Formats: sequence, structure tokens, C-alpha cells
Amino acid sequence: MGRRPNCRRVGCFPRNRCFKPHGIPMTELEELTLTVDEFEAIRLADLQGLYHDKAAEEMNVSRQTFGRIIESARRKVAQALVEAKALTIEGGDFEVTETRKFKCYDCQHTWELPHGTGRPGECPECKSTSIHRAEEDRGGHGARCGRGRGICHRGLA
Repeated sequence: MGRRPNCRRVGCFPRNRCFKPHGIPMTELEELTLTVDEFEAIRLADLQGLYHDKAAEEMNVSRQTFGRIIESARRKVAQALVEAKALTIEGGDFEVTETRKFKCYDCQHTWELPHGTGRPGECPECKSTSIHRAEEDRGGHGARCGRGRGICHRGLA
């Protein structure tokens, strides 16, 4: 019997949990399930362009495990696109980070906000709107050095 997998660290839940071909009722479509950790792997590798070793570090998994996750995710997305199937995002072993770090590009002030509170409109110090996610927090992970970890969701989304 294999060991239980570690929770994979994800930066956020997907905004939409289901994607389907336009004009075809959901009842007529075959469904594929993309796990939340597979969604996160696509976000890190394909959207943010991180190398697999850096993305694996962000998700708190080995490079080899990340490779298996991203391969499975890409196969499911390709199958959904080519074969006109619905893609539902749910499930998996994952934990959501609790905080996000922002940086003001004008005054260099950095601060953290709880996950799920939305993007801040201005810097709390100088009121500038030139704010971005802090470089070390890109990808939605404020869980460096054991800080900001969320609750493990085994099989739940």
C-alpha cells in the first residue's frame, strides 16, 4: 500500500469551476474532472511560465510529482478542447494559503491581506495605486517558511 500524498499548496480556488463548449447543453456533454492541484499546476507552469522546479516548490511537492500533475492536467484540458467535453474543477489533496503579499512600487511598502478579500485599491501607506503582488509572493503563495498555510482539503473543493 502506497503512502498518503502530501497536501499540495494552491494559491486560490478557480473563479469558475466548470467550462463547457458553447451552445451544447451540459446534459449532452461528457464531463472530465480536473483537480484543484492540477488547475494550480497549469496556472503556475503555463500561465505564469514558471519552470517545473520552481512551480514544484510553490506547490510543496517534488519536481517529479509536479511533472506527473502537470502532465495529467494538460492531457485533460486537451481532451476537453479536442473532444468537446465539459471540464469541471474540483477535488484533490490541497491546502489554500491564507494570505497574499502586496508591494507598492512607489514607496516600496509591503503588506499582507487575507486570501479572498480581493485586490487592494491603493497602498495603505502612500495611497498610490501602483501596487502589485510582491515578487516573492507571485503565484498566490504566502506560505514561505511555514507562514500562511491554510487548511488541507482532502477531496473537497
